[in-house]
Amino acid sequence: MQLFKPAMLAIATLGATAALTAADTTAARATEDVMVVYDASGSMWGQIDGVSKIEIAREVLGDLIATWPEKANVGLMAYGHRREADCTDIETLIAPVPLDRSAFVAAIDGIKPRGRTPLTESIRQAAEQLSYRDTRATVILISDGLETCQADPCALSADLARQGVKFTAHVVGFDLTEEEHAGLACIAENTGGVFVPAQDAAGLKKALSHVQDVMDLKPAAQEEAKAEPEPPHLDDPDIALEAPAQVTAGARFDVAWSSSISPQDYLAIVAPEAKEGAYINYLIVEDQKKGGLMAPAKPGLYELRYVLNDGNRTLNAVPVEVVEAEIGIKAPAQVTTGARFNVSWSSVVHPLDYVAIVPAGAKEGAYINYLTVDGATEGGLVAPAEPGLYEVRYVLQEGNHTVTSTPVEVVAAEMGITAPAQVTAGARFDVSWSSVVHPQDYVAIAPAGAKEGAYVNYLTVDGATEGGLVAPAEPGLYEVRYVLQEDNHTLTSTPLEVIDAKVSLTGPEVAPAKTPVRIGWSASIHPQDYITIVPAGADEGAYQDYFRVEDNRQDELEAPAEPGLYEIRYVLQQGDRTVARQALKVVDAPAPVKE
Repeated sequence: MQLFKPAMLAIATLGATAALTAADTTAARATEDVMVVYDASGSMWGQIDGVSKIEIAREVLGDLIATWPEKANVGLMAYGHRREADCTDIETLIAPVPLDRSAFVAAIDGIKPRGRTPLTESIRQAAEQLSYRDTRATVILISDGLETCQADPCALSADLARQGVKFTAHVVGFDLTEEEHAGLACIAENTGGVFVPAQDAAGLKKALSHVQDVMDLKPAAQEEAKAEPEPPHLDDPDIALEAPAQVTAGARFDVAWSSSISPQDYLAIVAPEAKEGAYINYLIVEDQKKGGLMAPAKPGLYELRYVLNDGNRTLNAVPVEVVEAEIGIKAPAQVTTGARFNVSWSSVVHPLDYVAIVPAGAKEGAYINYLTVDGATEGGLVAPAEPGLYEVRYVLQEGNHTVTSTPVEVVAAEMGITAPAQVTAGARFDVSWSSVVHPQDYVAIAPAGAKEGAYVNYLTVDGATEGGLVAPAEPGLYEVRYVLQEDNHTLTSTPLEVIDAKVSLTGPEVAPAKTPVRIGWSASIHPQDYITIVPAGADEGAYQDYFRVEDNRQDELEAPAEPGLYEIRYVLQQGDRTVARQALKVVDAPAPVKE
């Protein structure tokens, strides 16, 4: 695994983005917004060399923040710090604002680990706060564990990178095993960020410093030093570069260099006329002599440069021609709304490229549904819910550039649905439909005229054309709908009237406390309905002892222990609605007879 992954160009976020272009992009400066996502899960109380990980993280991050320039806009988000076993425990402690070092350190010091690790949702919320769809967005994640809330950070990070203007996540994996690295490294890899592992305090400090260097959040003293005139450079070392003369747009290609001056020097691909320090994609040399870069999305003439970290000065450059990828794509000429259909493409430029369906003529990077190509040359897409003219596109993950496309017409599905005209509240009833568009479509009962996607009860169609629904508890006018899982679009519907359930109860009017009460009922609406004895006037859904009616017509409950006025209730399991009741007075049980 390559831990210090070559990051894509614009690793910064909000601010000054208008000046950044694909051909001439300079390093992101400290006027940009950054959101630090901080792991406060219970595992952070674990110790390294006798010191808890939370203490180590506080000290290291506090020291690092002390070196960041005050003009940097830095926010802080934490998860798992307030409640145990709660995957919603995510809080923005500081929004991205000009850095107040003392407030930031105080916020970090106040975090007490105790919960789970909802890192996927935390990253998503951080991206939303940074308006990642409209502007460049960067997140720094510090975590000592993997996701524990049944979410997929790898898939989310790929989605954010694809949907955002330029979303980047840098990840510091603290005290992880080698096997766990991949679970966090994918977040950085999918977004063009860096993944840096750290096993102890020194490693964490080095990791965060590396992220700081990548983002160019240099200490103020270093920034002032940059403003000084650079001395003349004498006796520059001779560093040889190797790169293919020609590469495919959006493809990864190998590069090599004969030696390095500083581990923080970098190799960059740029337009030939780009100024010093500019780059489109780059990799940090570290202690290596070879690596990989991503070719730009647009064909043309470029340069591979070896650039000194000190002063962003180019030592050597070689030409590289980027040529258009040659890819063919096939899809059906016509597909049904909401249906899955097969698509194939002739080759793969990069595993993170994607195939998408979009409205005909949509702008670059737009999509309705997509699949990541990985190493395959075929897969399945789901057609949009709305009929019309669309395109299936092969899109480079580099720059969201469309390489090729083919037209697809989406036509409305023809669907029939059958259900009774009238059913009893809370009862199960049969429904059937003429065909299946997609196995994840569903048949639902909703109030008449309810908005798309609304439902009271539903069943997933799978491969069947019939099934059962439970009627709502409240009488009224409803609809039974066949609904596409794609965009919750209703294909067809039929009206349904729900009438009130008619049930009568029989039982004693008076019963001694804690004695059996024999109860009968005229009909069982649903086997999961129940009968209970509760205090007179108790809220709907209240219960004490109870039994399910199943298919029976009588059973026994024990009378409550406390004398008083009660009710015997028949309650629908649908909505816990009472449809029949009878008063019951509970009196003191007779005293036992003395012999």
